Amino acid sequence: MTDTNEPAETGNLTDTPDTPRADDPVAAAILAQLAAAKPGGSVSPEDVARAIADARRKPNDPPDLWRRYMSAVKQQAIHLARAGSIQVLRKGQPVEDPARVKGVIRYRLPV
Repeated sequence: MTDTNEPAETGNLTDTPDTPRADDPVAAAILAQLAAAKPGGSVSPEDVARAIADARRKPNDPPDLWRRYMSAVKQQAIHLARAGSIQVLRKGQPVEDPARVKGVIRYRLPV
């Protein structure tokens, strides 16, 4: 008989709501784009969304398919920034709260 008061085992106890999942394709795309950038370089959310859309494009997809991926890119970037994996930049400076930033932003690896 099993004790129902014990917590169920999970596969990865390090995943919390504020840490990105290593197997998330959007988070992986952000990190891959940053790894391909020159040292200290940055990428825009649009560049990441376009790369994801191009990788998943089907013959009948509209040319602006990348727009569908923008919110997923921004959401994963917030999680990556909170975990310390990337920095969100506004006017070339890291922002305090990546969830509240408005305007033109870019991402870079921490320096």
